[in-house]
Amino acid sequence: MASTPNSERLILRQDYFSDPAAWSALVDLLQDTFSIDIGLQDQFGGPDPTSMPFGYFDETGRCVANFSAFSMPLVINGRLVRAAGYQSGAVRPEWRGQGLYRDLMQRAFARTKAEGFELDILLTDKPVLYERYGFRTFPQHVFVGAPPETAGSCPGARHLSLQDPGDLRLMKTLLQNRTPVSRRFAVVGQMEMFHLNACFDPDIRLTLVADTAVVAWKFDGGILRLLDAAGATIPPLAAISSALDLPAERIEVCFSPDRLDWDGTPEPYGGYTSLMIRGQAANNIDGPIMLSPMAEF
Repeated sequence: MASTPNSERLILRQDYFSDPAAWSALVDLLQDTFSIDIGLQDQFGGPDPTSMPFGYFDETGRCVANFSAFSMPLVINGRLVRAAGYQSGAVRPEWRGQGLYRDLMQRAFARTKAEGFELDILLTDKPVLYERYGFRTFPQHVFVGAPPETAGSCPGARHLSLQDPGDLRLMKTLLQNRTPVSRRFAVVGQMEMFHLNACFDPDIRLTLVADTAVVAWKFDGGILRLLDAAGATIPPLAAISSALDLPAERIEVCFSPDRLDWDGTPEPYGGYTSLMIRGQAANNIDGPIMLSPMAEF
């Protein structure tokens, strides 16, 4: 319980996603605060089962503040790192300035430390808020270059839809058994965010390439932006470009391209959020990196 200046009582809850009413209350909080609908996850099997939410609720069951942790294993320079991500941090306007956010954040940090996570990662448009807790910003870069030579269209390529049950099952299988898209810096899983990010941005296209990987991409003004590739094997960029069969004049790869048999020139990424990381394993990050937009959280 937490007392407020108005003598009202708030209820602290954690690990509450199994309660449909509490989950719905968090959906409402994030919709009201950020105009995003994380309730879309319900059509894909629900929220990430590794989630560790911490929230304050009022007597009516309304979620007034939340901060969540979740398991986000990463590969960094070929090594599997047990990392924790942090998301869904929000406080309703009338409850701000009372220390709720700081309280929930510290509870989440204490939980992941106690469970042995060795790295913490988050995305934020307010990096100063987290610098006091030891997080530091890692600039992100896209990798840019000319399209590789291709040999015509790829016969096995077809577009996929999240609304098609068969396509959704296929994508889930590919994501569950994926090889990290990069050896240098990449998520190991994050199926839930892949689906959710595809829903949030209607310009994202999903294509099955060579029956082995689902590729997320955009095409605009002659620029092919490769956002992610998920499967047991990662096709080379030449195969992906051939499969998509687009009149691309420029390629922008939004992750480290070391598995693509192609070299691009790193250029600063102009996203509105900063990638922040803390922990000993962060010292092993060298050179330009980028977190795939399909893994953003």
